Amino acid sequence: MKSLYSKFVVVTTGIMLLSGLLAFFISNVYYQQKLKSYNDQKNTAIALNVAAFTDEHPDMNLEEYLQSLSAVGYQIYLVDSSGRETFFGAAFRDKQLAEATKRQVLQGTVYHGILHFPHKTFVTGFFANELKNTIGVPLTHNGKQYALFLRPDIKLLFNEMHLLFGWLLVLAIVLSIVMVVFATNYLVKPISRLTAATKRLAEGDFRVKLDTNRNDELGELSNSFSRMARQLEQTEEMRKEFISNISHDIQSPLSNIKGYTNLMNNESISSKERDSYASIINSEIKRLSTLTKQLLLLASLDRNEDMVKKRPFNVGQQIKELIQSYQWAISEKGILLSYSLPDIEIIGDPSLLNTVWDNLLTNAIKYNKPSGSIDIAIEVKKDALLITFKDTGAGLSRTELERIFERFYRADMMRSRAIEGTGLGLSIAATIMKLHEGHIYVRSKEKEGSAFVVELPLS
Repeated sequence: MKSLYSKFVVVTTGIMLLSGLLAFFISNVYYQQKLKSYNDQKNTAIALNVAAFTDEHPDMNLEEYLQSLSAVGYQIYLVDSSGRETFFGAAFRDKQLAEATKRQVLQGTVYHGILHFPHKTFVTGFFANELKNTIGVPLTHNGKQYALFLRPDIKLLFNEMHLLFGWLLVLAIVLSIVMVVFATNYLVKPISRLTAATKRLAEGDFRVKLDTNRNDELGELSNSFSRMARQLEQTEEMRKEFISNISHDIQSPLSNIKGYTNLMNNESISSKERDSYASIINSEIKRLSTLTKQLLLLASLDRNEDMVKKRPFNVGQQIKELIQSYQWAISEKGILLSYSLPDIEIIGDPSLLNTVWDNLLTNAIKYNKPSGSIDIAIEVKKDALLITFKDTGAGLSRTELERIFERFYRADMMRSRAIEGTGLGLSIAATIMKLHEGHIYVRSKEKEGSAFVVELPLS
């Protein structure tokens, strides 16, 4: 006859074993149904951040950077368009990967190997050390295309943790009942605060404060929520500033048109004055028309409504033709213009890129000093084309440099009122560069001039 103690030991042991098996099975199902996609998104974000970092730092050694990443817990596989392969970190148990997958990633498609890894009972895809069980992203470094496949190095991260996990399991069973009350309160309180903050945010109060000192998922969520609130506040401020700026830029010429129209109705004015008023009205109408066209173009570029019509064309010849059309304005201001524009063929949208050159050249003319100089140059640097517009104008301050590509922003506002413009040209230029996978930046010193540099990929 078994004692109650023995029955309790047997039943408790049986319950623990059964609950352990059930928990493992349920956790596996939960991982496959819920956590797998989250893990895929998280590792995708990491891989994309790695690709973005390498693209922003073309001067660094790519292999050394990836080697350092592998040392802190990642297995990495890198392949270029020629098929050259390089592995970093611990070896993959299974290195099989379809060639079609490599080509798709090289062409710009993100490969979600973790998300689509086959379901296997009691074996989660997270621990499968296979090349297919990775995240693949396109990577550009120094103009060269690569496919980067990445996954966490589970052995490196968790090999020394097995014993600790065993002790944690024992302690969790013993202390779980005692801790559940405290844990529930600990978990529910920040969620309640987050709920209250969400309601305040919905009511338009963006200055919400949350406890962001926690080093867990709730702390990360609180940080993300706080960042979202700040971004929403900035977006709201930009929206108000946009409405204010566009209202001013439309109201000002309309007021001038109305005022000079009323003056023209006065029969006592001379014919010369009437012609002068008509010229001013036409100028204001042209200003409104330009503003409207630029707003429509900017809206279309933002929506990317198949605006980019790429084809091969000679960029040097295009800029030379643009210079000829502005020769009168350059001569009128006594500006000395020099250029080095070799015949180079690129693939892009000639119309949109001509808008960029037009904006940079007109700015160099408008904001230049009398008898100043403009220098335009094209040079090839590795796999990129650099087009530089350098002038001897008033230059820009550090504050102006930070905002120069914002919509409706015009440097030195008191001075700019006397110079025709909408404050949209550089924003349009930056948007066009983004659609061409290039970028535009500026180097400038106050009272010495500015140099706007456009960088376009040659591939």
